[in-house]
Amino acid sequence: QVQLVESGGGLVQAGGSLRLSCAASGIIISINTLRWYRQAPGKQREWVAGINSGRATFYADSVKGRFTISRDNAKNTVYLQMNSLKPEDTAVYYCNALVVGSDYWGQGTQVTVSS
Repeated sequence: QVQLVESGGGLVQAGGSLRLSCAASGIIISINTLRWYRQAPGKQREWVAGINSGRATFYADSVKGRFTISRDNAKNTVYLQMNSLKPEDTAVYYCNALVVGSDYWGQGTQVTVSS
């Protein structure tokens, strides 16, 4: 059974930083693609960043240069380092794993950036 558990969200002032974690079980993250998405109130869920089995990373234009996705294979955990946060980054952040054509999601962690 695949489980993804996010943590690390919270309230931060604009310009601040947060690091989100996504602890995975039931899958080996080093051989799968892991992604972060976010959903702001009243908006559709949007893709934020991804990392594939070859450690190649990909970012939405809105976060490029500010966010960094990485993984620790020994801990089977994916991270999202978020710097220079803006109020428009406020959202629930979700971890996603694409495993053999199936999508798995975590429960989400709230990030609130105050101006």
